Amino acid sequence: MPRRRPDTGSTISSAVLFGGEFRHAREAAGYSQADLAKLLHCDRTLVTRVENGGRVPQEDFIKDCDRVLMMGGLLIRIWKRVDWYAEVEHPDWFQRFAQMEAEAVSLRKFQIQHVPGLLQTEDYARALFARGSGAGDPDLIEERVAARLSRQHRFLAPDGPLLVVVLDESVIRRRVGGPAVMGGQLQHLLEVGRRPNIVLQVAPFDVGGLKPLNTSMSLVMLPDRHEWVYSESLDRGHFSDDPAVIDRHTRTYDVLRADSLSAVESAAVITSAMEGYNAHDDSRSRRGGLVQEQLQRGQRRRLHRGGPRIPGPRPRA
Repeated sequence: MPRRRPDTGSTISSAVLFGGEFRHAREAAGYSQADLAKLLHCDRTLVTRVENGGRVPQEDFIKDCDRVLMMGGLLIRIWKRVDWYAEVEHPDWFQRFAQMEAEAVSLRKFQIQHVPGLLQTEDYARALFARGSGAGDPDLIEERVAARLSRQHRFLAPDGPLLVVVLDESVIRRRVGGPAVMGGQLQHLLEVGRRPNIVLQVAPFDVGGLKPLNTSMSLVMLPDRHEWVYSESLDRGHFSDDPAVIDRHTRTYDVLRADSLSAVESAAVITSAMEGYNAHDDSRSRRGGLVQEQLQRGQRRRLHRGGPRIPGPRPRA
């Protein structure tokens, strides 16, 4: 079952509004729910739940719908404007941070465990959610993935706010979801790192004389120039706008950036790690092909040895 925030009753949710547009497009094209599901090779209940606002649809699903319904990209444009994050239940403390994130004019982050949600690929996010709570609920995982990806649109827009991210080197070395997922994730980091509003740096394991930070943190500046520092512990978020705390964390972050690799050097390290993951994935594919070939050879030998015996001429006495 989806885990959604309770409806206040004051407004219609974005998911319901999108579902109405989705249903209108289907009906205008002359398809029943069953017809569309057959064309998309999915279950009819998926179409029903998207239309009634009971399911957060994945981007690929909407792209397929847009193509089948010949909408010319309209459905996907509407989908990208919906705040799907608001349709999935999250802890109150993270809701507060997400709201700040949605309004921020600049966001500076240090990440010590995983690629931050704003820069994750769909496969990487899915692999992370598959590890955590709700791992046995595929629908919940897909809703959380869609919600996370919807947070990225603002920062990936051409005129997006400033996003500065320092990744501890362990982030690109820690495998999430296997070599193929990691290779795709690092390729994505290289691509977004070329955007004018995104700065991406790697803090190497030997980060100068600075004592490495033991937790991730974010420095958020809101439109009124008010600043907050945010960090997370195991089960809660921590906020502070105390000027002394902000000043201390800002100085720590600035020194960390100075001791980190430059954007160009960071891209080189990420590229090297990506090539390692891709090579590992290719090697595994070749090994899999070799094993399959050996199995087939063994089967052919067994068939040959176990084939019918053709009697030859008996020797004369």
